[in-house]
Amino acid sequence: MNETIEHLLNHRSIRKFKEHQLDEQTIEVLIQSAQAASTSSYQQAYAIVGIEDLEKKQQLVEVASGQSYVADNSYFFVFCIDYHKHMLAAEIANGSVADTVETTEALIVGAVDAGLAAQNLVVAAESLGYGTVYIGSLRNDARKVSELLELPSHVVPLFGVAVGLPDQQPGKKPRLPMEAIFHRNTYTNDSKMRELLEQYEAETSSYYGERTDGVRTEGWVYQMAASMKEPKRTYLRKFLQDKQLSQD
Repeated sequence: MNETIEHLLNHRSIRKFKEHQLDEQTIEVLIQSAQAASTSSYQQAYAIVGIEDLEKKQQLVEVASGQSYVADNSYFFVFCIDYHKHMLAAEIANGSVADTVETTEALIVGAVDAGLAAQNLVVAAESLGYGTVYIGSLRNDARKVSELLELPSHVVPLFGVAVGLPDQQPGKKPRLPMEAIFHRNTYTNDSKMRELLEQYEAETSSYYGERTDGVRTEGWVYQMAASMKEPKRTYLRKFLQDKQLSQD
């Protein structure tokens, strides 16, 4: 097993960081690593906003349900879908891409591009000894984030990534059994999938029980059933339409 695979297999989210700031060279290396990720049809349909202003960080903490590590880190990156630059490129070329960037396909492409870039950045940061955590709760109020970061039309904030020197060593959460994720030729039948999920429920229930001294014992199955019972952030459809990023 090589060093890259070891880093990948040892990934865990870090939510407590030491007092430290990234230097400019490290920031640039992380961004270059993000940019080296694959991108659909060379579109590069994402933007990364580095948050250096402490007041802005604190306002993002409020959006993210009070998660202090949104501010207390070495650096905070916000990843966005970005088709604004494509609109400008089309203007320069005396053309129009409006009908394309407002499709569901474009929305998926932008989200995938941003996700690939972010994962490259995370792997690069962890290879340098930093810890990371994704912050999806910025979507609690994407409109406020958009206003705070002065994002133009066709640019939508998706999630943040906090980077810093780890000040904790949390346990690694067990992942689903490989057979529940990796299907050979056809999707696994329900009977086998139920068996795998019951197995995983027992494993994750034990993990949380040990981690919380028995205070929390529900595993992944019951967590998902509870957390996904009601749809969340339903305002996003209207927000995306207002951003001219989803019309079909």
